[in-house]
Amino acid sequence: MRLLFAHDVGFIARSLLAILLAGSVMISCGGKKPPTTPEGGKVKASQRPYTVMGKRYEPLKSHVGFTQEGMASWYGKDFHGKKTSNGETYDMHAMTAAHKTLPLGVFVKVRNRENGQETIVRVNDRGPFVKNRIIDLSYTAAKKLGVDMKGT
Repeated sequence: MRLLFAHDVGFIARSLLAILLAGSVMISCGGKKPPTTPEGGKVKASQRPYTVMGKRYEPLKSHVGFTQEGMASWYGKDFHGKKTSNGETYDMHAMTAAHKTLPLGVFVKVRNRENGQETIVRVNDRGPFVKNRIIDLSYTAAKKLGVDMKGT
């Protein structure tokens, strides 16, 4: 299943930059400048570098101009009710997603390249930490795109 998603807080009202990378999902960002670091120079915990399975990830300070194409997957009941990276409780029925480095709270437009279905999700978690996958969708988002049965 090939998916395409364009990411931006207000992408509908603005043109997006698009740079395709290898894979089957695309993230494209443009528009508003990111907020500056709060007084005192402290960075939110969700924006600090982190390591999973021996690999270090550095969350982006800005989503502006970011694009990516690759494989999407979804996560559901095994994570339902558990805390997400931004502190929310994961709801598999909400329109959310996990990404390894995009700033938490940004919105992503996702398009299934096989059937043309599109939806918008908010990034509130980190992941997926599975080889060759760049975004994990909530169950409901995957269902809207028609990838719930296939898995990716």
